[in-house]
Amino acid sequence: MNTRRVTLNDIARGCGVSRATVSLVLRGSPLPAADTRAKVQTELKKQGYVYNRAAANLRQRRSSSVALVVNDLSNPFFAEFAAGADEALGAAGYVTLLGSTSESPERQQTVLTSLMEHDPAGIILSPAEGSDGEALQQILGTHVPVLVFNREPTRVQWTASHWDYLALANRRGAELATRHLLERGHRRIAFFGGHADSSSCRERRRGYADALAVAGLAIEPGPMIETAPTRLDAAAHSAALFAHAPAPTAAVCYNDAVALGLMLGLATRGLRAGRDFAVTGFDDIPEAAVSTPPLTTLATDPRARGRQAATRILERVRHPGTDAVRGSVPVRLIIRASSEVTIA
Repeated sequence: MNTRRVTLNDIARGCGVSRATVSLVLRGSPLPAADTRAKVQTELKKQGYVYNRAAANLRQRRSSSVALVVNDLSNPFFAEFAAGADEALGAAGYVTLLGSTSESPERQQTVLTSLMEHDPAGIILSPAEGSDGEALQQILGTHVPVLVFNREPTRVQWTASHWDYLALANRRGAELATRHLLERGHRRIAFFGGHADSSSCRERRRGYADALAVAGLAIEPGPMIETAPTRLDAAAHSAALFAHAPAPTAAVCYNDAVALGLMLGLATRGLRAGRDFAVTGFDDIPEAAVSTPPLTTLATDPRARGRQAATRILERVRHPGTDAVRGSVPVRLIIRASSEVTIA
């Protein structure tokens, strides 16, 4: 079996045109006539030509890929975020190199090391919990544009790294959710889910505390319950809400996955969100609107956030001398049935 790579010269000889014409067709140039372009494309398929993108990148002195690394691809938020980023990158002619770390800093190091071998034009990173900024900087270096999304690694020197940072309005969002429950008459409100050493969780806890303080309520450690930011772990820890009397009547959840898990946990106790216990989430994943009951949450539009992150990283790729940007995205409270229960 002949395993020799098909070359441009082979295609040119096969259809009786110049090598330069074949190259123009491959690059999508409008210069070749329509019948010539069709003839070349037919010959490409006939001979099974495979475009050597790495060689093209080397000739053009640029990469046509962007790496996207998220902490939990099983979370619908990040599936939507990745889809949005891929849409924007694809429209700009870039290929998305996708990696998921499953919240493991060790796995993150391995994934990033591997992706850097592909020489991406830029990197969008949602860090795993416990990510060390200095370790990340050693892997990523200073020559590739990096956008960090929604979580701040520890020990990162932002001014030295020149990394962009895009976050959700985590603190403000949790404050809005807590204030909504206070307006419903709740005074025993828990903050449920997430890990306290995650920067996004810390910010959401601060927003929760802000709203309680304005209402003149003391913040007690009991109603702040940690879980992994997943549905299964939230369901498994739901009993902790009722370990001490008096139990809370409502919970501000770290994210929608946690909120949906808590609702499952409540059901095992014969309780229903929106009737016996008020629940809010954060993210407004597609499932939130169709859950039973529909979930009150903070809308973040994860697909749009992915597009926004991609647009920003491409701006840095095209204009590498521009200053790094730190920004946050406003969120919007969407009130649904899961928080309908009112305390008289």
